[in-house]
Amino acid sequence: MKLASGVHLTYCSNIHPGESWAEVRANLERHLLAVRARVAPDAAFGVGLRLSARAAAELAAPAALAELRAFLARERLYVFTLNGFPYGAFHGTRVKEAVYLPDWRSAERLAYTNRLADLLAALLPAGDDDDRAIEGSVSTVPGAFKPALGGEDDVARIVEHLLQHVAHLVALRARSGRVVTLALEPEPHCLLETTAEAVAFFTRRLFAPAAVERLAVLAGLDAGAAEQSLRRHLGLCLDLCHAAVEFEDAATSFDALEAAGIRLLKIQVSAGLRLPALDADALAALARFDDAVYLHQVVQRDAGATHAPHSPEVPDAPTAKHALSRFADLPAAFAALAAERAAAAGANANANAALAGREWRVHFHVPVFLQALPPFASTQPFLRKALALQRARPRAPHLEVETYTWDVLPAAYRQGSVDDAVARELAWTRAELAP
Repeated sequence: MKLASGVHLTYCSNIHPGESWAEVRANLERHLLAVRARVAPDAAFGVGLRLSARAAAELAAPAALAELRAFLARERLYVFTLNGFPYGAFHGTRVKEAVYLPDWRSAERLAYTNRLADLLAALLPAGDDDDRAIEGSVSTVPGAFKPALGGEDDVARIVEHLLQHVAHLVALRARSGRVVTLALEPEPHCLLETTAEAVAFFTRRLFAPAAVERLAVLAGLDAGAAEQSLRRHLGLCLDLCHAAVEFEDAATSFDALEAAGIRLLKIQVSAGLRLPALDADALAALARFDDAVYLHQVVQRDAGATHAPHSPEVPDAPTAKHALSRFADLPAAFAALAAERAAAAGANANANAALAGREWRVHFHVPVFLQALPPFASTQPFLRKALALQRARPRAPHLEVETYTWDVLPAAYRQGSVDDAVARELAWTRAELAP
């Protein structure tokens, strides 16, 4: 739905299981219309569409695309953003680190994202109430899963494929008149993990003279137009759960992107788990969140410590010593804690005293309207601060609620149906953004 200042708000359809186009289309009919009836029954309603590679290929068939466009027009719906992060199956099976594959080292990721851009260009509305064309955004993986990277050659391959995609977007705009952008989404334990890493990667790699020169060749542009196209078509998707888990400061992140000239194309409105104290009750309850489907990265901060920005983008580069410890999934965090307790016991030390003042933040998306999930807190305070900054001065044109973990969320924190929960999240978000 359209908010003030031309900002568009929706939710991501990846909360609804569905890998084929037929399944996705059925979810739109069953769930999206139900959510719209609760939130904005009399207004045009934006769609945040998640398409797997399979669904995208099936939707590319002319008859399927024509039928979707007719459905959107009939129901007063419009598509303005796509989630192009998960390529394959995303529900009901082990996803974990496979969610990043194929990553941007692979030509498969490039071909998939090119197809998504083509589909989005065909679906974008011609203009809004002010007769201005709406840009489309596609969010994507932040390069690759960091432990999978082998070094400089892998990073160079990622950059090359991203430049090839920008060349595709330039050609797409020339033939369709539609602007589609690519938003890389930093995530814990990935090549781009923090805003600082993203700024470094864009500055040193994607906006560097060598990248400008390469795009000029790929797209047939002069150097000035190539640089302008890079900055127009490439930007960031800031997932507020991910940023909060990394102990970022919202204002600092926004300001850093603006100072570097990096477009914030999309904000994913999300919240994660926060354990202000590692007490026995909280740790025992946290075990219920260790599902077999998704990665739940953990970032630990020691008591009263400050931390330096995370490392440069090359995975084997030296890192600054800091007070944050990172774990790829909950089992790794639990194992490290158990080993530390065992070592303390062997030394006749008080293990609980060593844990005093530590805080864990966990990448597990929880409903944004829940400030507390006893015995936990959520990262909602960070989310509210970020939305307050967006309210004061819009930083991103696209906002998307993304709580995809509904199916694995412990039952105690699920209230009502998924449609009720999504509607409540959208209403909460809209209230936070209201003047």
